[in-house]
Parts: sequence; structure tokens; C-alpha cells
Amino acid sequence: MKPLHILLAALWPLMAGAQDAPDLVVFPAGEIAFDAQMFVTRPLLVFADSPNDPNFQRQMDLLARDPVSLADRDVVVVVDTDPSARSDWRQKFRPRGFSLVLLDKDLQPEIRKPLPWDVREITAAIDKFPLRRQEVLEQFPGR
Repeated sequence: MKPLHILLAALWPLMAGAQDAPDLVVFPAGEIAFDAQMFVTRPLLVFADSPNDPNFQRQMDLLARDPVSLADRDVVVVVDTDPSARSDWRQKFRPRGFSLVLLDKDLQPEIRKPLPWDVREITAAIDKFPLRRQEVLEQFPGR
């Protein structure tokens, strides 16, 4: 619970200033089911061995800067900073230290990074996914 509290405290100033903007959706790994995300969200997994990991803190700061772009692409952030809890997410993706894993809506890992990525890089990668391209075509016919 403490990592989520820390994350929400860090995100609050940004969320409070954007009244109509969607909030960054952040879930502790133990509170979100893997299978329930199929074709609903694009999980962005942020793993670390501790919430004090500088790469973890940097990644969360980068994500908090543009929650709207992530929400527009149905991204939910799943954080796991406790290796001893052995979450389903950690067992499936087997991270070592800090790791960023981006899944598409079919829950297949598309990108793995050992260092933080900013939202611009994440959204550019998502926009190249076949499922995302299909969504855009359906949303904006003729594009």
C-alpha cells in the first residue's frame, strides 16, 4: 500500500490542476488481474526491487507528466516494487531490477526496457501497434 500512496501523492499536484483531464490509472500489481485486461487495456508494467529505486521514481515522474496521452490509448500503469510478493505479473514477465514492459491489448509484451521511457516514446510505440492502428481507423474512418 505504501508505494501506491507515494505514487498518488506524487501525481496529485498534476491531477489537481487538470480538472477535466483523465487521471493516470495506477494499480499495484496485486490489485489488478492479468486476464481481466484482455482487449480492454494496454498494461504498462513498471517493475523495481524497491519503490526507492531511482529509475522507478524517474519513470513515475515521466508518466505523471502526460496522463491524458496514456488514457487516450487505454493505458493502465501496473506497478510492482516488491519482489517477495511474487505477483502474477512478476511471475509472468520475470523482471530483473527495474524493468518497463508495455503490453498491447492482446496482453502480448511488445516492448521491454531496462531504463525509464517518457510518454512521448511510449505513445509513439503504441501508435505503431496493429491493434492501435485498427482502433484509430475505426474511430476516424478515412484516416
